[in-house]
Amino acid sequence: MTKITVKGESIRLIHVNNEDYFCLTDMLKAKDGEFFITDWLRNRNTLEYIGIWEQVYNPNFNYGEFATINQLICLSNMENLNAVFINDGLSQSERLEKLNQIAIQQMKVLENIEERRFLIDK
Repeated sequence: MTKITVKGESIRLIHVNNEDYFCLTDMLKAKDGEFFITDWLRNRNTLEYIGIWEQVYNPNFNYGEFATINQLICLSNMENLNAVFINDGLSQSERLEKLNQIAIQQMKVLENIEERRFLIDK
């Protein structure tokens, strides 16, 4: 694997079928560190892009296992809440019960978002 240096940061490159690909993770780490990668991967547009790219360029991609955007948003929220609950000293069974209830509610809201009407200032 080849590397290039951009503004003092090392970015990995890979050459596949006469095409070069650069490592987005390296670029993101160079910009804002590890936290930005996690935040970037939670972004809906990022996830949609990754899913489309995989469908186009990866013949083995199993789109059915690529949780929907709403599921990924909910999962990300549950990970954050779990960390808060751990910090608050809740037991595993207490966390599981709370997270399950919250996940069910969030999925109901996310799945019905198209049916909701939003007030817009004009």
